[in-house]
Amino acid sequence: MEPLFYRPKDAAALLGMSRTAVFRLIKAGELKSIKEDGYRLVPRWALVDFARALEAKAGLARTERAA
Repeated sequence: MEPLFYRPKDAAALLGMSRTAVFRLIKAGELKSIKEDGYRLVPRWALVDFARALEAKAGLARTERAA
């Protein structure tokens, strides 16, 4: 089972970018996150939304096929 939330370091690894870049995206409001008990957490859905937004911005069309 995949985690529901990722620490910024882990989110950065999944996105293929630095931890600093992830914090910049969070600060800019481009990547959603929550802060709980002093921890910054990035929901899995926020990573998917961010990746889809990047694809759309780049003009990449993705078609999903039903299984």
